[in-house]
Amino acid sequence: MSVPLKPVGREEIRRLESALLVMSLFDKETFEAIKDPGTRVTWVDSLYVAAAAFARDRAGMPTSKIAEELGVTEATVRRHLKGETRAGQVVARAYEKLSKEGFKLELPPELAEECSKQVAELREKLEKVKKALAEIQSWL
Repeated sequence: MSVPLKPVGREEIRRLESALLVMSLFDKETFEAIKDPGTRVTWVDSLYVAAAAFARDRAGMPTSKIAEELGVTEATVRRHLKGETRAGQVVARAYEKLSKEGFKLELPPELAEECSKQVAELREKLEKVKKALAEIQSWL
């Protein structure tokens, strides 16, 4: 997927916004923050607003228009864009990474390890099922 760093038009804004949001969700700080069910919803909401504001700002949209579109105050938009919020800082890092490396996702190490363990367990189970199926077929 091609992600424009300086979007022109709604579709490009949405692509940049989506890339920033996804990259931000896989950020180690975000991963840790959303483990807490008490802050998960507000944290994800803040990330969305920060990513959406950042994408619209890169498209040259005025702060007042961004705030109106997102249903937040201009002060909220400015805080995210200036990196005065954790969400704004995470999204800014994601944009920097996007501009240097393109759209890439990296799982936090602990999540990658957990996924690897689950894949190994599933492979073991699949092998057992294959053996059982082969045995049943040999009886027929």
